[in-house]
Amino acid sequence: MTEMTKAEIDRAERKDGALGPGPKRPRDAATLILLDRRDGGEVRVLMGRRSARHAFMPGKFVFPGGRTDPSDSRVETATGLHPQDEVKLRARPGLTSAARARAIALSAIRETYEEAGLLIGERGAFSTTRPDWQGFARHGVRPSLQAVRFVARAITPPGRVRRFDTRFLGVWRSEVAAELAEGGPSNELEELVWLPLDEARRADIPAITRMILEELEMRLAVDSQLRPGAAVPFFRQVRNRFVRGLL
Repeated sequence: MTEMTKAEIDRAERKDGALGPGPKRPRDAATLILLDRRDGGEVRVLMGRRSARHAFMPGKFVFPGGRTDPSDSRVETATGLHPQDEVKLRARPGLTSAARARAIALSAIRETYEEAGLLIGERGAFSTTRPDWQGFARHGVRPSLQAVRFVARAITPPGRVRRFDTRFLGVWRSEVAAELAEGGPSNELEELVWLPLDEARRADIPAITRMILEELEMRLAVDSQLRPGAAVPFFRQVRNRFVRGLL
């Protein structure tokens, strides 16, 4: 990807989210790119359509995800992050603690349950006092992070109504321990679909989501298993230009 000026990124994102005055500090967020490759065929990705009522990316197809809750770091897991992924999640800017990196990854797991009814982890007894995690306890799933891969990071440019420092995490559908027929308890996503990667890129998606899908396709072309340790693309605004770096 080539660098983009602020004006270019504003035009690309004009329909993704409302602009707003004043600087806003980006909030930690995470999104889960759930991948499926059946019978050795093409890779498909899970996406859902956001309600048209939302101020941030209304009506767009997106990956399940949302803001990180500080209490996510206090949820027990069957396995922790792979060390190579944890190191990259903690990278600057905003050097992140191990607990915060864990919370970021767990928030992607939690949001995928809430929005899609898919519980990532291992079958087994699980208990917690955290209200947002009671679904895992009811369905007997222990959240697991070992198979979660850090795919990309992007910080929303200044001047938006909502700004997020989003970590895009990938995991294979085989890590889903429970799939609820009724979907998740929230109504954040109005439509859930599994799309081949090339179809996903042509869907009504935010500009940054299209960039992430392109990066994912390049990574899968050289590493079809999505192993840990790969360089992680990082998109952010630097000196009035939206640039791509590597972590």
